[in-house]
Amino acid sequence: MLATSRRRLLMRMMWAALAGALAALGLAPTGWWGVTVAVLLALPALLSGDWTPRAQGAIGWALGLGYFAHGLFWIVEPFQVDVARHGWMAPFALVFLAAGLALFWGAAFWGAARLGRTPVARIWALVVLWSLAEFARAYLFTGFPWAALSQIWIDSDAALLLAWIGPHGLTLVTLAATLPAGLFLFDLATSHRSASAPHSLPALALVLSVGAITALHPEVTMTESSVRLVQPNAPQNEKWDPARIPVFFQRQLDYTAADPRPDLIVWPESAIPWLLDDAGSALEAIAAAAAGTPVVLGVQRDEDGRYYNAMIQLDATGAVAGIYDKHHLVPFGEYVPFGDLAARFGLHGFAAQEGAGYSAGPGPVQMPFATLGQGVPLICYEAVFPQDVRGTEVRADFLIQITNDAWFGRNSGPYQHLAQARMRAIEQGLPMIRAANTGISAMIDPLGRIVESLPLGQAGYIDAVLPAPLAPTLYARWGDAPVFVLLMLAAAGMAVVQLRGRRRNAD
Repeated sequence: MLATSRRRLLMRMMWAALAGALAALGLAPTGWWGVTVAVLLALPALLSGDWTPRAQGAIGWALGLGYFAHGLFWIVEPFQVDVARHGWMAPFALVFLAAGLALFWGAAFWGAARLGRTPVARIWALVVLWSLAEFARAYLFTGFPWAALSQIWIDSDAALLLAWIGPHGLTLVTLAATLPAGLFLFDLATSHRSASAPHSLPALALVLSVGAITALHPEVTMTESSVRLVQPNAPQNEKWDPARIPVFFQRQLDYTAADPRPDLIVWPESAIPWLLDDAGSALEAIAAAAAGTPVVLGVQRDEDGRYYNAMIQLDATGAVAGIYDKHHLVPFGEYVPFGDLAARFGLHGFAAQEGAGYSAGPGPVQMPFATLGQGVPLICYEAVFPQDVRGTEVRADFLIQITNDAWFGRNSGPYQHLAQARMRAIEQGLPMIRAANTGISAMIDPLGRIVESLPLGQAGYIDAVLPAPLAPTLYARWGDAPVFVLLMLAAAGMAVVQLRGRRRNAD
């Protein structure tokens, strides 16, 4: 009997892993959000049966394993840059990352089975706890919100809800609009009962609300400022090759010198291979090519024995007019936790070219960018975190991201990174200037639409007009706090109801 139960659970976990892998098709570059919705609608059927909380947690973990293994498959790409040294690590990195992130989902499914006494109660508990699990994934251990369920909506009008409720609110809406409806459909298919019908009505109300809100989006106007986005297309395995460095540098100089001149020129992350203090002649060449136009570029710099991944701005004379140091670093990529100790054993961040890894800058800031106004600088990974983007006290005029997505190869990673940059623009109601080494460089308007772009894997440049910012969004004003408080209150209420039920049964 016990062996039969285990085989049944194992089979259900295998189906859950397959369902999770299918759900990841909603992420870029496929963007098949309908598949993700279909999986969520089918989830109550997958959870049907007399499962213990532990078993339901295992099913949820398997669902997450399939979802993250497929959605984050691009994580193997950085290990292919130096295959001889790091290639063997790629499958372990993917499996351990997917399995670790899936624990958040497994905990939510376990908790829902503990809190819910009926199928309807369990489904609504899952809506709440799953949303809270995504909060935890975005904040704990420096956070990793990549592949959030809300990202499936980036090419639909539903993405405009980000301006109101942010990414976690949109995840909550996604789950609340599908899981109860899925339970209703399962009831109809299995027993022709409609007991869950009233509980699926909030899902219908949410869908109608999405339609009403997204139909009222504001108009976007354009400024008179133009920005040149420079994309040298330097593959990561060639980027630091001494024979190729002059080629990529000259390519960027040529793009910079092209007429007519824009108001700002933006090079990508780590655009030159020299430390800032050693790059005097290179900066002079850049200023000469720009002929008076300010230039933004990524560079590494050292200060008191610490190394920083920085964005600098050169003024019209070629002097450094501003420096921003990346503050949200990639764990095990740009730094190793307890790095000073780890460096003694030869453990260094993959992306860091100097020392045992980068040091973190002081935090989110604003910088003036010539005539364009105030911008929030973001380097690569920082655009993944909405809390970083809204971390400055005064509202900016635009967001500016420089990145080196060559680390992601030509798989799904660059497309998913772009999708998250578009989400940040919608959330803040601000345009996003994005320059990427190998692509995808883009000018993004405050509604997350791509105004101009350069495709992945193509060298070149584009001159794009900067859109004007919109009025501050609700999410820009309040951030994640309202949705988090709502979810915590809901979870607390469910826990109280469960406790009272147990006491009544004991009496």
